[in-house]
Amino acid sequence: ERKPRQEEERKPRQEVKKEGGDEDLEAYRKRKITQIESLEKLGRSGGVYIPPYKLARLHQDIEDKTSPEFQRQAWEALRKSINGLVNKVNVSNIKNLVEELFQENLVRGRGLFVRSIVRAQMASPGFTHVFAALISVVNSKLPEVGDLLIRRVILQFRRAYKRNDKIVTTAAIKFMAHLVNQKVVSELLALHVATLLLERVTDDSIEVCVSFIQECGQALEELSAAGAHFIYERFRNILHEGEIDRRVQYVIEGLFEVRRKKYSDFPMLVEELDLVDEEDQITHEVDLLDDTIKGEESINIFKAQPPEEYAADEAKWKHIGAEILGIEEHDGSDSSTDSDDSEEEKAADQKATQKILDFSEQDLVNLRRSIYLVIMSSLHFEECVHKILKLNISEGQEKEVCTMLIDCCAMDKMFNRFFALQAERLSRLQPVYQEHFAAMFDQQFNTVHRLETNKLRNIGKFFSHLLYTDAIPWTILSQVKITEETTTSSSRIFIKVIFQELCEQWGIKKLAARLADPDMQEAVGGFFPRDHPKNMRFAINFFTAIGLGVLTEDLRKQLEHAQVIQKTKAIEEQSTGDSSDSDSDSSSSSSSSSSSS
Repeated sequence: ERKPRQEEERKPRQEVKKEGGDEDLEAYRKRKITQIESLEKLGRSGGVYIPPYKLARLHQDIEDKTSPEFQRQAWEALRKSINGLVNKVNVSNIKNLVEELFQENLVRGRGLFVRSIVRAQMASPGFTHVFAALISVVNSKLPEVGDLLIRRVILQFRRAYKRNDKIVTTAAIKFMAHLVNQKVVSELLALHVATLLLERVTDDSIEVCVSFIQECGQALEELSAAGAHFIYERFRNILHEGEIDRRVQYVIEGLFEVRRKKYSDFPMLVEELDLVDEEDQITHEVDLLDDTIKGEESINIFKAQPPEEYAADEAKWKHIGAEILGIEEHDGSDSSTDSDDSEEEKAADQKATQKILDFSEQDLVNLRRSIYLVIMSSLHFEECVHKILKLNISEGQEKEVCTMLIDCCAMDKMFNRFFALQAERLSRLQPVYQEHFAAMFDQQFNTVHRLETNKLRNIGKFFSHLLYTDAIPWTILSQVKITEETTTSSSRIFIKVIFQELCEQWGIKKLAARLADPDMQEAVGGFFPRDHPKNMRFAINFFTAIGLGVLTEDLRKQLEHAQVIQKTKAIEEQSTGDSSDSDSDSSSSSSSSSSSS
């Protein structure tokens, strides 16, 4: 019974072999290719290994260059190419490797590129400065790639910090430090990281923060001297408290030694890695504790696109890549190139004639942010003015600088002459700032009732400084008139602060002489009204109440003279009235006598 069964099992196998021999080789090849493609659809984890030569053959055999199978193979090739380039980069070959990198589609593969960079940096922290230089070059052409990397590094730092993973935290902050050195990210992120690490003092946090400051300390000293000084003062206080381990104290002392040597062992940039010009650098500003930050991990995974969209994206990247590398695109025939050139010229002319209106005012917001950062990061007012003048502020935007200076001055708890000195220097250097500050005085005086008392006092002293230094003309005071009807309690406090500050800086004699100057009468005439005794009396009482009654001596004499004239007029009117009454009485008596006779 067993022999017949074995014979029956052998017969189908022999038949299959015979059929396989007779089968057309081309059909067999196509069938095997479809089987491999179906396995490939399973992905990296569920599929099988396919040798490179088979992949290349499959790539060539697929006729539809926009099909999902072709897109998957292109994605795998892109991933392998990016990983290979990132793993090969070093100081000597980075310039050549960047050109090869821009030949890959970094818009579609930005997630793959960023993931590869982060993994390579985590595996080799000693090459962090090379990876940061590579990101700096890519960021100057494709800012979205730099922004994505910064967000992922921040998220990685957050996770490691919460888990108390010292190794990953150290690697992440080293990457952030070199991104600050390359000016890919703002120095505010570095200050935020250092402040967070020094908030809760532990041995590990101090060690990590010291290694972080060593890497980016020179950049902080250059970009934000005040912030670097604050960090080092915090280290000094921790050292004096002596609550940390002695070994960690030696680490902090080593950091101060590095600072004393001016970071000779930890330079901000190596000459071979300074690849991006300053005007081409794009600096991102990301908040370390922003809850809305997302790593966009989904773009690391392959997703098939509709054929039309895939073809359009490929054509668009081909144009972008050629523009980045400076390569001119050539078509098959001369007629097509001529038509494309003419179309490009028409499009360029159309773009040149179009005027884009930015109703979102994003440029204005960015300008205000830049001005604020310059003001708050400067140590001396002359340094701040120099930085402001280097911002290349376009014509008509000088008003934003004036507004920002006044707002910063108003927000302080006490008056800081730092902002007034900046306004004085700007007004002396460029007359346009003088005009804007004069216009801002009118605006502030008209809306002074909206301000709190502290802000009102700071702004009053701000303009008082500009007045006694003659940085702005005194004609700005011409709109002020001290009467009960034209002033409010807020405006009277504002005027009081200005005059008391002028008296404190000049002295009462010089102030009185300036107010008595005939050339100043048009500007300050409203402070001493002479149109009506009521207004004169109100002005005298106001200046006497604020301790400056000496300024109203001439006005007092004028009021006395006006009162004398008023009294004489009243006496004359009374005498004329009495004479008229007597005349009427005499006429009435004469008429009565005539009637009796």
